[in-house]
Amino acid sequence: MHKMKLLSAPSSLDIRLVTVILLVMGLSTPGQAEIISLDSGNIDDVLNNAGVALVNFYADWCRFSQMLHPIFEEASNIVREQFPDTKQVVFARVDCDQHADIAQRYRITKYPTLKLFRNGMMMKREYRGQRSVTAIADFIRQQQVDPVKELHSMEEVNTLDRSKRNIIGYFETKDSDNYHTYEKVANILRDDCTFSAAFGAVSASERFSGDNVIYKPVGESVSDMVYLGSLTNFDLTYTWAQDKCVPLVREITFENGEELTEEGLPFLILFHLKEDTESLEKFQQEVTRQLISEKGSINFLHADCDKFRHPLLHIQKTPADCPVIAIDSFRHMYVYPNFNDISIPGKLRQFVLDLHSGKLHREFHHGPDPTDSTPGQDEGEGEVASSPPDSSFQKLAPSETRYTILRRDRDEL
Repeated sequence: MHKMKLLSAPSSLDIRLVTVILLVMGLSTPGQAEIISLDSGNIDDVLNNAGVALVNFYADWCRFSQMLHPIFEEASNIVREQFPDTKQVVFARVDCDQHADIAQRYRITKYPTLKLFRNGMMMKREYRGQRSVTAIADFIRQQQVDPVKELHSMEEVNTLDRSKRNIIGYFETKDSDNYHTYEKVANILRDDCTFSAAFGAVSASERFSGDNVIYKPVGESVSDMVYLGSLTNFDLTYTWAQDKCVPLVREITFENGEELTEEGLPFLILFHLKEDTESLEKFQQEVTRQLISEKGSINFLHADCDKFRHPLLHIQKTPADCPVIAIDSFRHMYVYPNFNDISIPGKLRQFVLDLHSGKLHREFHHGPDPTDSTPGQDEGEGEVASSPPDSSFQKLAPSETRYTILRRDRDEL
């Protein structure tokens, strides 16, 4: 019978030696920042309590993920020296192989992906800059720049760039719950609107009923819109500002196509000639009238036919066919039968509902759903017609590009 040999307890000399080694190691890497590993148990708490968080979504088997690790860690060390508050800036990572649920939650499809969060909310624009220590550190520094421009006189309001969407806040003081809410909203929507604020005596003429926030739409002659909700309610304030800063129907371009794709929602797109503003206005009106309730389930976009000739070819169209409406589900593209039918009540909405129900995908592969059983057969045994003339959509080649022609290869460091 073999007895297990017990390890002897470490001597006091050994303990002192280990302590010295640890101290030397600590002195050799002063101020080393911690990269927080996120999982389903801590991710919400960490992100919700971080002013800004940069999260590295990676996979160990990915060579580019391996290359990014030391760069990401060194960038975090540099940033921590400038912003020592551990809740002001957080560097974190997610092992997507170990936590596939988190990767799916944030629609991660390529490794490594760097996502920016503010107060727990994921920003639309992920980090796409150079994968270098300097570039990543500079990106975080830029995120710390105050997005709210202080106005020192009311005359400055007249000099605002009216080609941009402007939101202006008039506050009694900076040190107030109202302004803190406004500042938080401005940080999240800094890429979508220009934010300004006036305080104290400068803003007095606009605060006849208390602190006040207004939206100035694009265009010199467009009337201001006033926020009527509570400024201490972040959700209400953010929802109002987002509605003003992010239009219901956005233009897709070669510059923002990747961002829109990564939002993970299918596209309902109007392809139109640039000078054809009438079709765009009609599309915007019908989207507002029929599809406002679908805002969170599909992106409403418009695209220049001349610039997007290549995607049009994938749906067997040319600029001569415009205006054309299509859905890009990221698996296939489906064309709305007739642009002029969008004014028919509920017609455009049904097209979108058919996407959500799976009808468009099902018919794409198997032909139109049967509407009546063949005479002489029991219900449910009818044959499906192969190509009825009144098909609800045109059967097309798969959307090979799915606007991925706009994607840059983020795998390259």
